[in-house]
Amino acid sequence: MTDAPEGTWLTQEAYDRLAAELSQLINFGRKEIAKKISEARDEGDLKENGGYHAAREEQGKIEMRINRLEQILATAIVDDERVSNGTVEAGTIVTLTLNGNEQRFLLGSPEISEGIEIDVFSPESPLGLAIHGLAVGDETSYAAPNGKVFAVKIVNVETFIG
Repeated sequence: MTDAPEGTWLTQEAYDRLAAELSQLINFGRKEIAKKISEARDEGDLKENGGYHAAREEQGKIEMRINRLEQILATAIVDDERVSNGTVEAGTIVTLTLNGNEQRFLLGSPEISEGIEIDVFSPESPLGLAIHGLAVGDETSYAAPNGKVFAVKIVNVETFIG
């Protein structure tokens, strides 16, 4: 097992979609929520003003999403041409057995999963970290967040065609 690479692997389509979302949130989302907060503030007593509190909560969610998108895009590894060499890495489809049960998924950012029909596991997840760098036929184990230890065997590694 090797450490997961720095950065987030994205297809060009996913990168462009996230960049557009970031632009929309910065240029319109922030202005809209500021307007809602101002209007709610004008209604009077802020302690009992549900609209004000809801708008402030929405503002927090928008700012968290902006920060997350900025982080993803700043460290993005854009690669539509990732070709599997039989080694598990971000951007590959992995088939493995987990305690004898076969699973197939894309190892990559959940941000690229929009519109695709396959489960996506993060390279930073406990399973992603345990299998990164392994090849077909390799076996390992990993401890799930609940403390259970699972036996893992890599069955196949394929190129992801988004």
